[in-house]
Amino acid sequence: MSTEKEQTYASIDDVQSRLARQKYICDRNIATIVFLASRLGKPLLVEGPAGVGKTELAVELCRRFGGEVINADSRQVYLGMDIGTAKPTAAERFQAPHHLIDLLEPSENFGLGLFLPLAQKASDDIASRGLIPFLTGGTGQYVWAVVEQQPVPPVPPNPELREALEQEASKESGAQSLHDRLREFDPVRADALDPRNVRRVIRALEIYQATGRKPSELDESATEPGRSLVLGLTMERKALYQRIDDRVDAMMKEGFLAEVEGLLAAGYLTGQGALDSPGYRELGQHLLGELTLEEAVSKTKTQTHRLARRQYTWFKPSDRRIIWLDVAAPRLVQRASERVLTYLSETGPVVQ
Repeated sequence: MSTEKEQTYASIDDVQSRLARQKYICDRNIATIVFLASRLGKPLLVEGPAGVGKTELAVELCRRFGGEVINADSRQVYLGMDIGTAKPTAAERFQAPHHLIDLLEPSENFGLGLFLPLAQKASDDIASRGLIPFLTGGTGQYVWAVVEQQPVPPVPPNPELREALEQEASKESGAQSLHDRLREFDPVRADALDPRNVRRVIRALEIYQATGRKPSELDESATEPGRSLVLGLTMERKALYQRIDDRVDAMMKEGFLAEVEGLLAAGYLTGQGALDSPGYRELGQHLLGELTLEEAVSKTKTQTHRLARRQYTWFKPSDRRIIWLDVAAPRLVQRASERVLTYLSETGPVVQ
């Protein structure tokens, strides 16, 4: 596998030469489309549930077409949370540089308002160097905000309200009570959020109180966007769960427990903020003596299954904007590459 890191297409001939080195032969018309499309600056998206193989495909597409990856995973932005968030490996980052990774300490807040301008800046930077931005990650809110060119809701944080709602959530059945309250006025957003994700439920309540509008409606208030290419990876649910379980086992062998132990030793609290995530929460409970290691690993797998199911509420199989690719079918990279070329031929500048 080639590991060359050429930064831009110098010409149409350069496109043909470099794709040929990746064993992908294209005629001059297609090479022209790729050359011009690399200057469009619009991200192409590779999405799907946890554990399905988004990073691997995005990296391979970057290698074939000359691109870099923009992270759209809300946990991979945090320093020190490497194994449990399945950050791209050093080899993958060498083959395709990644943006929006390792930005903040786990105690800091990160949300759509921070993500959107950073993603736009990264996309502009990648395109300015003649490369194609590929956006990938499982945080559906971020993904669709980019596709739909959504504005950030102009609602500043309300510390007093947040503190009151956080205290309410800490009581027995409090988190579910807040989620039920959200459902009363915005069932669409409630369906998209797990009751355990207290921070996002509180944010939705905060937006509603400040604006009197449903957060889901604010998300849809953007101007009409142009068509984007969204490749969705999927597989049979039982096989996906087995793949998730195998990945969790691999994470444990790679040192996931030690990673969580180091975060707790640094003063971060289990189950709070960024550490309220599958694996970090359960292994933290083990280190506090609340779960055996076997129980913690089992619960991590179950919670990651739940995460994958929730991600399918953002990336619905019925969504006509998504081109679904079955990971289990042969020639995944080739099928994805053909979709990319078709999209570029339909949206790129006309070649005379």
